[in-house]
Amino acid sequence: MLPVQKPQPTYRTLEEIRQRKDELLEQMQNDGKQFSTTWNQLFVKHEDTSKGDYIASLVANSVTVIDLFLLYRKLRKSYGGIMGLFGKGKTPKKKH
Repeated sequence: MLPVQKPQPTYRTLEEIRQRKDELLEQMQNDGKQFSTTWNQLFVKHEDTSKGDYIASLVANSVTVIDLFLLYRKLRKSYGGIMGLFGKGKTPKKKH
């Protein structure tokens, strides 16, 4: 997609330039406030977690750990680990 170029405004006096500069500065400050508000909302810690939520989170994390462990074992057994980092894997048998 080609970039769309906006027409450049023409200014006749220094006062028009100052006004535009002030408008842009105000827009940037408003955008900065909105950005920081949105950013801070991403990392709000929820203190009102119930016992059920805690247990559900604990179970989900446990399942993830078990799944990673089983994947590790499978990779180690089949290929000797990820790119051979965990020792030698299966070597093909030689035919006589």
